[in-house]
Amino acid sequence: MSEELAEAWASGWLAAWQGEAAFAACCTADVQYEDPVAVAPIMGVEALERHAERLRSAIPDLRVERTAPVLREPEGRLACVAWRAAGTHEKELGPLPATHRFLVVLGIHYVELEDGRVRRARGFFDLYDAGVQLGLLPARGGLAESALLLLRGFGLRRST
Repeated sequence: MSEELAEAWASGWLAAWQGEAAFAACCTADVQYEDPVAVAPIMGVEALERHAERLRSAIPDLRVERTAPVLREPEGRLACVAWRAAGTHEKELGPLPATHRFLVVLGIHYVELEDGRVRRARGFFDLYDAGVQLGLLPARGGLAESALLLLRGFGLRRST
């Protein structure tokens, strides 16, 4: 895959997450997708569209931008795009009620491509940090985090 094709793919992929393009334009019909928010692997373009729509509905001002050039293998089968998503959590997301807090999440998507389209993708980002930004989890390094870890069975951590 050429650098131009990789950049075009990544732009289409991130535009689909923002709702500015359709996943069908950059994914195979049987795309498989996973991320920390997805309870189970998401199968198919329609299911991926619904997943993204739930996120966009909860964060209506969602902005997604690339934070680094696309990484790709020379054969063009595997690629990786780093991104930054930002927006205000204004509506419920599943069982999570709106917090009306602004959040910024840095993440990365690893993808397997087939004829320049996403066949499989896995997204990674710090879900704990997102929970802290939304006021749902205690900040790292504090007494509340130590209490949470103790309750979860991890014991007390010593501050350094």
